[in-house]
Amino acid sequence: MRLTWVCALLLCVAAVAPARTPAASGRADASIRKLLGRYRGAWLANDPEAIRSCFTPNAVLMPHHGLEPVVGMKAINDFWFPATSTKTTVLKFDRTIDEIGVEGSLAYARGHSEVAWRVEDPGKREDWRTAGTYVAILKKQAGGGWLIARLIWDDGTNERK
Repeated sequence: MRLTWVCALLLCVAAVAPARTPAASGRADASIRKLLGRYRGAWLANDPEAIRSCFTPNAVLMPHHGLEPVVGMKAINDFWFPATSTKTTVLKFDRTIDEIGVEGSLAYARGHSEVAWRVEDPGKREDWRTAGTYVAILKKQAGGGWLIARLIWDDGTNERK
């Protein structure tokens, strides 16, 4: 009888215990960090093609301030790189990776970021910055690498520098 109560108690504890975050294996962790580093570097190089190469073709952005989701590579391209005479240059992109979790072919990374950029129109130049948090959901590719499938971020109001 005592064994039955002990087993029942253990089952109850297991049912209400907080779920553990799946830890990233060393290899997956390194690959995800490499991808996120490449993504950051692509923004600092102001290289749209390199930025796009970090995403799955059907990726979704979930931007800050309640903007509607941006679905698919064409929409992402139009969102970040619209055809206009305005030139935007990323000046700073600092990002932490506070947590990585991997479960099979899906992973996530979350952390904080700070971005500064310059917007130039003929005869006008403004510098801006913002900081906030992000979550990237990544999908393992056939070759073993990872790409960003979903990117969610939130930050404060953009500040003029």
